[in-house]
This record gives sequence, structure tokens and C-alpha cells, in this order.
Amino acid sequence: MFTINIYLRFALIAVGIIGGTLLSSLWGFWYGFPFILAGFVLLVGYVVLGTVQSAATLMQEGDMVKTEKRLALTLTPKLLYVSNRAYYYMIKGSMALANKDTDSGERWLKKAQEVKVPTDNEKAMIELQLANIQASKGKAKQAQIHLRNAKALKVTEPTIKDQMKQLEQSIKGMGAMGARNQMGGRGAAMMRQGKSKRRRPKMR
Repeated sequence: MFTINIYLRFALIAVGIIGGTLLSSLWGFWYGFPFILAGFVLLVGYVVLGTVQSAATLMQEGDMVKTEKRLALTLTPKLLYVSNRAYYYMIKGSMALANKDTDSGERWLKKAQEVKVPTDNEKAMIELQLANIQASKGKAKQAQIHLRNAKALKVTEPTIKDQMKQLEQSIKGMGAMGARNQMGGRGAAMMRQGKSKRRRPKMR
């Protein structure tokens, strides 16, 4: 998709609106109207699309500092087009997780869930990220719920399918480890109970 550099967009908006207004005042309204209209169209595009697409590109390149700065140039997520708003929250959540801030990451991802996410692939990505968060907290049951939600979607991306399989194995491992720990705890309790009931031999 063709995109205009955000700084170039700002410059064109200023030239269109300010320059068009000056032309209108000097030569008449219709001389400056095309410039004013072009500047207004670019301004509306910036407000409803934000800097989400360029921020997503920077995040794919692995430059989280530039991603955060670029996303910060979005005027406000509340005015974004619905799908762009969802992507905005997803990027914010991914950045928070990259910075080891799981609580903020979870909050942003849940905000993305509340918005209309465009495709099942994106919905599955959110579910998997939430499942990973719960798994990192040792909450296997909650992680399984998110994984189940992801598996119920029509996922077409092979990488997402692979992530589902890996996460499923990881959650199974968590469950098995929890069961072993529980059995180990019960065994230790039984041993302690047996020792307490065992009579000491008489001293001669």
C-alpha cells in the first residue's frame, strides 16, 4: 500500500491549507481552493489513519525505539478508523510485552479485542499473546482458554498455526509439571503424617 512519509504529509498539509488561504486572500477564493482542499484531505487522512502502518513496518524491522516514536505521532487513537485503532492497540501491547511489562501489554491487547479486528489471523494473534501472558504467570487454565479461542478461528497464516502448536505443547508441559508438583506435595505430606504417627522405640 502506498503511504506518504509522515513528515512530508505534515509539510503538504501546511502548504496546502496555509498557502491556499493566502492565495484565496490575494487572488480570490477559487485560486486557493484546490490547495486548501488537498491540505484538508491530507489532514483527514492523517487523523483517521494515524501513523499505524509505518509504525508496524518499523516494528517488523525490530526497531522498537523508532516504532514508539512513530506511533506517538498519531493524534489520538479515538479518532482512528476502526481497524487502525485495533492495530494501534496491538502495537502498543506488543511494545509493552517487549519491555517486559506484561500488565500493560495485557491491558492494551484487551483494548484491541474490544475493537473490530479485521481478520481471524489478527484475532488469533491477540489470543496467542494473551495466552502467553497467562502462561508466563503460571495460569495454565486461563492460557488454555485463550488458546482454545485461537484454535476456533479460521487461521490461514502458517506461522500462527505453528505458534499454536508450540504454545499447546508448552501449556501441556505446564499442566504435567503442576500435576507432578501436586503429587510431590501430597507425597511429602503423607510422609510427614506417617512419621508423626510412628511410635518411638522404648529406651532401655
